[in-house]
Amino acid sequence: MLNLERLRTLDALARFGSVSGAAEGLHVTTSAVSQQLAKLEREVGQQLLARNGRGVRLTDAGQLLADHAARILSQVELAQSDIEAQRGEVVGEIRLGAFPTAARGLFPATLAALRADHPELKVRTTELEPEAGIRAVMRGDIDLAVVLDWSNKRLPVPGGLAMAELLDDAPDIAMPAGHPLADRTEVDLEDFAEDDWISWPEGEFCHDWLMFTLRSKGIEPRIAHLAGEHHTQLALIAVGVGVCVAPRLGRGAVPDGVRLVPVRQKMRRHVHAVWRVDADRRPSIRAAVAALRAAGREFDAPLNGDGVA
Repeated sequence: MLNLERLRTLDALARFGSVSGAAEGLHVTTSAVSQQLAKLEREVGQQLLARNGRGVRLTDAGQLLADHAARILSQVELAQSDIEAQRGEVVGEIRLGAFPTAARGLFPATLAALRADHPELKVRTTELEPEAGIRAVMRGDIDLAVVLDWSNKRLPVPGGLAMAELLDDAPDIAMPAGHPLADRTEVDLEDFAEDDWISWPEGEFCHDWLMFTLRSKGIEPRIAHLAGEHHTQLALIAVGVGVCVAPRLGRGAVPDGVRLVPVRQKMRRHVHAVWRVDADRRPSIRAAVAALRAAGREFDAPLNGDGVA
């Protein structure tokens, strides 16, 4: 009889490509991963791993069993989903992840609604950037992630994940109140070609989007400051050291000395929920998506015929 947890360990090794990667993905030690794989080799009576430089690789037998393990684990999750769906009750536990502004803007109302409507459902939440949220869903660390992309830069979503639209978020440009464009009713990104920008940290999806968008307009952005929190970005703008893109979702209070002006071009952050297809029938997933959508209606920016909110 094959042990399910050992198959899960083998599946993690196949997906992450190393013992350390599998350990990180499973939140265990590398020693625990090695022990589980050694026991699995004894159970099947074949060598599953071979040395590959300083690391390991799957043997033919290891790859064959890893392929079966992925299908078995998917079937187990599907069975759990079907059992929940057959019972039809929103109970148990659901783990949610979201990028910071979505966590701040959506989670409070979402958690309050789920607690009121489904008191036997336990909800856990964490903050994760979009790419990390997708990886966490694929690993099974969380059940649902709130992610984002932009109208001109889509976020790749791997196969095996389901996705639902939650809202469109219309960003503004934040600038010091004394900026020459502060009295405009609308602005274009090109208007800030000579300004210093305050951006998200390098490597984050929104930072990459800002660089891509400005460069596509022939502007080489002058990034003066990097800050992950929008409140920090706005605080810097309040003292006059740059401009930034300021989405409306989860924005909160705007400091004195900051002016927000809508962008004339059709520029939207699309906010989605993603989860594993195997879990599609879980009532808790459906309840969470409905609650997130309801929470997002305050921020949603529908477009008229001209593509303007």
